[in-house]
Amino acid sequence: MNLKARIDNLIDVNEAHDSRLRMAAIGFLNPAPLMWDFEHPPLSEDLTARYRIDRMTPSECAARLVSGEADIGLIPIAALATSPQLHILPGCTIASKGRVRSLLLVHRAGREFADLRSVAADTSSRTTIAYSRVLFHKWGNPGIEFVPMAPCLDKMLARADAAIVIGDSALLALEERHNRTERSCEELVYRDLAAEWRTLTGLPFVSAVWSIVGGAAPRGGRLRERVIADLIASRDHGLANIGPLVTEWAKRLPVPEETIRTYLTSNIHYLLDEECLEGMRGFFRMAAECGVLPRYEVNMEEIARQ
Repeated sequence: MNLKARIDNLIDVNEAHDSRLRMAAIGFLNPAPLMWDFEHPPLSEDLTARYRIDRMTPSECAARLVSGEADIGLIPIAALATSPQLHILPGCTIASKGRVRSLLLVHRAGREFADLRSVAADTSSRTTIAYSRVLFHKWGNPGIEFVPMAPCLDKMLARADAAIVIGDSALLALEERHNRTERSCEELVYRDLAAEWRTLTGLPFVSAVWSIVGGAAPRGGRLRERVIADLIASRDHGLANIGPLVTEWAKRLPVPEETIRTYLTSNIHYLLDEECLEGMRGFFRMAAECGVLPRYEVNMEEIARQ
């Protein structure tokens, strides 16, 4: 056996004996408060002993959970309709009840929604694409072409009439919009998709929830209450520590601290409350009516019992 094979075998053996719950987490700024206890003392050491965290895009989180490569995932809600074995854990969400900043539809000025022929879409989140397809149906343009692309605004707009950028890429695009206008001499319109959704439907834009496979908690059901308690406690402690999070993330993203503070405290909503559950029901109903997703019913009673 060569050296590489021996190392790979050693890694496989070690992973096989790792009894920690495998958590698929999103690597953007927006879930930062949800992850507080998992990344900061005094609870991070204990949680690290019980959870193995991997960070990735939202769509990858859903794929890991469905494939069995993760036990818990922060997934785009659209995955619930296409993978009915996924179940929502109560308490936490990533949502917006107004303007969100990090979900953008960008197009050239002077173009109406109905006139756009193509949109280059960052496929990091299937949910944002599903919401956007529903919006285009309601804007009278159901046949618009969606072109999957990496989140580079210049390249996206060179390929299509409009672009959808999400997460940290969208925050950066907003910060750079004036420089881009000066550089390209092109006037662009930056539409906030969560605000557009709220205006059109009156509902919050619910992006992601914690989820597991099946009706029981990971690895046999006995951990359900503890997992839920860990996730909710981490969210609450994160929301109580916005200041330190702002300081941390201002070093990672070239975005003003006040923008990060507003984003985490006003733009993003982290409590899976009754309004967000109603928002999910409305989204799934409209997505099914438009043929964007299979029909899916949010079981509120099941979530409440957990």
